[in-house]
Amino acid sequence: MLDKPLMPKATAVWLLENTSLTFKQIADFCQLHELEIKGIADGDVAVGIKAYNPILANQLTREEIEECSKDPNKSLSINKKVLDYEIKTVVGPKYTPLSKRQDRPDAIAWIIKNYPQLSEGQISKLVSTTKNTVESVKSRKHWNSSNITPKDPVALNLCTQNDLQKAVEKANRKVENLKKAKLKLEANK
Repeated sequence: MLDKPLMPKATAVWLLENTSLTFKQIADFCQLHELEIKGIADGDVAVGIKAYNPILANQLTREEIEECSKDPNKSLSINKKVLDYEIKTVVGPKYTPLSKRQDRPDAIAWIIKNYPQLSEGQISKLVSTTKNTVESVKSRKHWNSSNITPKDPVALNLCTQNDLQKAVEKANRKVENLKKAKLKLEANK
């Protein structure tokens, strides 16, 4: 995390204009020299620099500024509050730009060639297309089948390697379960 404000001089300008902090407190927080802060206050330094509010930037809290204003020996410290970001996965069909849509049949052909155990539904989810498109590429009845060349969907940025791997593992488990069920039926006969 930062140990210095984002824009030190602009922050110093704001602190001078909006607080009753000492030059030393502002200099220590902004990691500038005390004389530089005095020059900013006199209008000799940082002329034309727009003030930057450290409270809105979540670098300081109003309470901390008030505490330090009351006690000139106390120094400001940058807010170390860590924000938790949640990574959300998109549920449902994702948007594929027009420039990438022409790559879908190539990706479908690659998946069919390399992972024939994947169902049409799994392929359509991976590449964000319809089952009819998958079926037409598989049966070579696609309108552009003469120009389709198998290309990796991960390289084409149509799906992630992780999503492809999960789909393949799921399909492999399904194939194994079908084999086990078939063996059980034959053993019971």
